[in-house]
Amino acid sequence: MTRKQKRLAVIGGGMSFIIAAVLLVMFAFSQSVAYFYMPADLAKNPVPPGTRIRLGGLVGSGSIIRGVGSTVQFAVTDASGDLVRVRYTGILPDLFREGQGVVTEGRFETGSDVFTADTVLAKHDEKYMPKEVADRLKAQGLWQEGQTAQ
Repeated sequence: MTRKQKRLAVIGGGMSFIIAAVLLVMFAFSQSVAYFYMPADLAKNPVPPGTRIRLGGLVGSGSIIRGVGSTVQFAVTDASGDLVRVRYTGILPDLFREGQGVVTEGRFETGSDVFTADTVLAKHDEKYMPKEVADRLKAQGLWQEGQTAQ
């Protein structure tokens, strides 16, 4: 191999390594993306079962049902009046209650209209609302900055 060929081989190997690293990072990010939906969005455009999403809104009044062990069922609703039933097994945040802003992450199982959540995030003080939820509720006229959920 001549000196020029060696140099081209090193440059080609380096470029191949960089391309492989970028592709691996892109693949990893594509596997962890969870799109944000409100109940009204899901009523208009249902997502395929098994697709990981974030579901946000307010915990429906009178909807919390404690099951066996640490299983809890509740409804997430928004100003449109649409609601999505959610099942979660685990320890809920201390401030989780009816009327509070919540973001759940999980998926719909095949053949079921119940959203199975593996993560539940609730507001952590009386002035905080997850940005995505607050923006949607403001747009619908259901919530204003500085207002606490009832």
